[in-house]
Amino acid sequence: MEKYDVKFKKKLGQNFLKNEAVVERIVDIASIDKDSLVIEVGPGGAIMTWRLAKKAKMVLAYEVDRDLEDELNKRLNGFDNVLVLFKDFLEANLEEDVGKYKYSKLFFVSNVPYYITTPIIMKLMGSNLRFDKIVMMVQKEVADRLTSPCGRREYGSITVLLNYFYKVNLEFFVDRSEFVPVPNVDSEVISFTEKKEKLKLDDFAFFERLVRDSFQFKRKNIKNNLKNYDLDVVLSVLEKYGFDLTVRAEALDVGIFVELANALKREK
Repeated sequence: MEKYDVKFKKKLGQNFLKNEAVVERIVDIASIDKDSLVIEVGPGGAIMTWRLAKKAKMVLAYEVDRDLEDELNKRLNGFDNVLVLFKDFLEANLEEDVGKYKYSKLFFVSNVPYYITTPIIMKLMGSNLRFDKIVMMVQKEVADRLTSPCGRREYGSITVLLNYFYKVNLEFFVDRSEFVPVPNVDSEVISFTEKKEKLKLDDFAFFERLVRDSFQFKRKNIKNNLKNYDLDVVLSVLEKYGFDLTVRAEALDVGIFVELANALKREK
């Protein structure tokens, strides 16, 4: 079990993994090799960074807490294939940072700070980078939402957007006792693998806006949430799948949302 000589900052969501077996399992899921570049967010005490560096060609670790610099330097001493970037990942130019290196495979592997999980995912999806695999540990409640099939309460806009790009897998459960300090929630490790063949989409920005609007008020139906769209077009698509305007967004899978977006965009 790892021990850390640091002052943890609750406002930065600092809960460090202490079980090396959990970290090994996360790194194994990614299947990193010596031609890989890996992005990590929130290296913390470097328990995962160290193992990523043992397997990868290069590791770029983004950390906002400058107070961790000495601890990270100490733990990563001897590695010439790790660069800790002390800046906000959400503000970083990923394409520019990654573009400085040669690699054949790109991975994102991280125990992400839970308070910025969704912004991190949206940044990865919105980048021009093509990841061979994304593996992240997230709060269990968030994992349930990201991996939910349509028809369940947890299914939401982020689920639809993710499922357009990726095959999403729930990998394994991690008890809160595996962290220091112990958080108030349990965690799960999830992975995303990019779909080789995506559904044809005319305009992703329009699709994203439509999906978000559809889930804007979870208790309201499509007719109410999409009242600013052409409801005749919406109905014509829904009827093909046995639905009408009283259906709620959580009943519709990613394919139906793609068809809705394309039909509405073409009517403009």
